[in-house]
Amino acid sequence: MYTAREQSESVIILAGTKWQVPLIQRLKEKGHRVIVFNLFPDSPAFPYADEYCIVDITDKEKCLQLAVEYAPKAIMSDECDIAVPTIAFLSEKMGLESIGMEMGELYTDKYKMRVFGQKHGFGTPLFYKCSQLQDAMEAFHSFGKKMIMKPLDANSSRGVHSINHEEDVRFYFEDSISFSKKEKSILLEEYIEGTEFTVDGIKTANGHISLAISEKRHYRYNENIACSLYFSCTSEVYDYDRLREINNRFVELSGLPFGLTHAEYKYRDGKYYLMEIGARGGGNLISAYIVPLVSGVDVYDYLIDKTLGKRCKENIVVSEKAMKRRAVLNFFDTNGKEGIVKEIQGEDYLRECRNIVDYAVYCKKGDDILNANDDSKRIGYYIAYGENAEELNHIIHEVETRFRIVL
Repeated sequence: MYTAREQSESVIILAGTKWQVPLIQRLKEKGHRVIVFNLFPDSPAFPYADEYCIVDITDKEKCLQLAVEYAPKAIMSDECDIAVPTIAFLSEKMGLESIGMEMGELYTDKYKMRVFGQKHGFGTPLFYKCSQLQDAMEAFHSFGKKMIMKPLDANSSRGVHSINHEEDVRFYFEDSISFSKKEKSILLEEYIEGTEFTVDGIKTANGHISLAISEKRHYRYNENIACSLYFSCTSEVYDYDRLREINNRFVELSGLPFGLTHAEYKYRDGKYYLMEIGARGGGNLISAYIVPLVSGVDVYDYLIDKTLGKRCKENIVVSEKAMKRRAVLNFFDTNGKEGIVKEIQGEDYLRECRNIVDYAVYCKKGDDILNANDDSKRIGYYIAYGENAEELNHIIHEVETRFRIVL
């Protein structure tokens, strides 16, 4: 039972993608009035809100002007990097609970992230900040080996490119820098060969706890875009306890006061290298569905109450039963082929399997399929879990056998 005061509290959500829908639904269940800000009139989250505003969420002053009219008790988001600085700005201006503007910058500006990691002894690739093509050319010549080019503060792998030759620097520079928002610069970094991992966690007054680790695989045709994230508590090959320790230390040293985190690491020659870390949950419903499945921790309850300034249970306890589970976020593929969709087979299995908690197919018969050049261009996904590895591996096999996009 919620009080009348709770029922009257308004919360503003940035942004309006599908990934904010579970957070909006939870807020509504708790009796809150939800207003969503996003740029596009057809934003997927708009139908779930009480009200919405069509506004560029990176336009801080315009968002502030609109937010003041609603007098919210909290401004929040999940699974959206570009919303983090604006939320911190609005919250500070309006006297609301937030991670603060300094943390908003650190956890979205990849250059500041690199400098902090290097200063405190974390595994960090060699990196160069470049605002001009000539700077990038000189950095590539100086390093002389494979590199990766990325915007300072973009999301969804937009503008991220592997750099093997001088021609690649020239070809990709304008595309990469076009996605940098706050400052028109790019990072040119040493390319770390090795297995990639994600780590999702939560920061409370008692410290940071890493709740879910995945081992990533990437599309054969694009080594910078993930096609699979396999979540498990332990690994027979990699030291997950060490990875948790590194991740917890970074967050606690940074001074992040509270909230969800999502980090990416690579492992090379016995060392974990931090690729990036965000002050938000993992995208594609990782924080909404997968983290609770494999940890038993309802991260949204804490996030909502903390952001609203309510008293929270700061001691996070991971469920032993949940830790035995395995989960996967798999993205659909056509084996690197491009063409026109002729038929989609086996969707009934995705719909009916009780261990598949969510899925989406972003194409239909007659659509033209191209290989994805960033995360947002992938053609669909499914999230599945098993009480053990054998159960999950069986489900993965069934999907691979039954589901197919025929071109």
